[in-house]
Amino acid sequence: MELQQLRYVVAVAETSNFTRAAERCHVVQSALSHQIKRLEHELGTPLFARTSRQVRLTPAGEAFLPAARQALEAAERAVADAAATVGEVRGRLSVGVIPTVAAVDVLAALRELRNRYPQVRVSLRTGPSDKLTSDVAGGRLDVAFLGLPSTARPTGVRCHELARDRLVAVLAPDHPLAGGHDLDLAGLANEPFVDFPYGSAGRTQTDQAFARAGLSRDVAFEVTDAHLMAQVIRHGLAIGFLPSTYLRRAPELAGLAVVTVADAPSRVEYVIWSKPGPTPATRAFLTAIGLSEIRATRMP
Repeated sequence: MELQQLRYVVAVAETSNFTRAAERCHVVQSALSHQIKRLEHELGTPLFARTSRQVRLTPAGEAFLPAARQALEAAERAVADAAATVGEVRGRLSVGVIPTVAAVDVLAALRELRNRYPQVRVSLRTGPSDKLTSDVAGGRLDVAFLGLPSTARPTGVRCHELARDRLVAVLAPDHPLAGGHDLDLAGLANEPFVDFPYGSAGRTQTDQAFARAGLSRDVAFEVTDAHLMAQVIRHGLAIGFLPSTYLRRAPELAGLAVVTVADAPSRVEYVIWSKPGPTPATRAFLTAIGLSEIRATRMP
């Protein structure tokens, strides 16, 4: 069994097509097909069910694929670790960010990383904090940036606290409360709200603040990102809460009214990475955001 055969199996599984898999692997289709048939002969069972219209994994292929991916990842990590001993950083870096990340300029850090280590290949994805944490813990992401309520901490990963911030109320510019001062949650409780989905970290921090104040509110609109939230607010449909530091980096919020609230929700931003320890590319990226010495807490 050869690593190249594993790469071919993964490519066919992900494209469901031998031709596209061969193009991805930069080989002719006949060579790819021949190597997969050799592997199937060695295993004594077919990995793919082939018809004129589709290619799909057999039960044996379904069982084989996860370990094949792990073997390829381990081989890539071994090469990266060896190269790092002579100061060369290579390999892949997968980064997850919440849409409202504000404590770190992630793109500036990636630019610094690429300028210094151009052989690093980067994938960047957005998502809610709970999903990003799960993906880092499960090895699907190398590093992620989270925003959590002050009552929560990341679990199952290593983490470093980046910043703490209070949220501010964001309103349409012609809203009656747009010029308000000394507002509190009680003064906003009767307004319709736009917020992130129920149960998400971005939503929980505000829900908890209203609960502590003994108040309820009407979340009339749920959105998945801050850009959509800004559009709902701009049309006068609802008001919302967003981190104050995020507003400085959010052109979509330009022209909206921002009001400080005395008992506003708060959040903590973290950077997290997996328990086994960072890859050379992850370590280089953490250095680019200012963590030159990684002494972060390992959470349970």
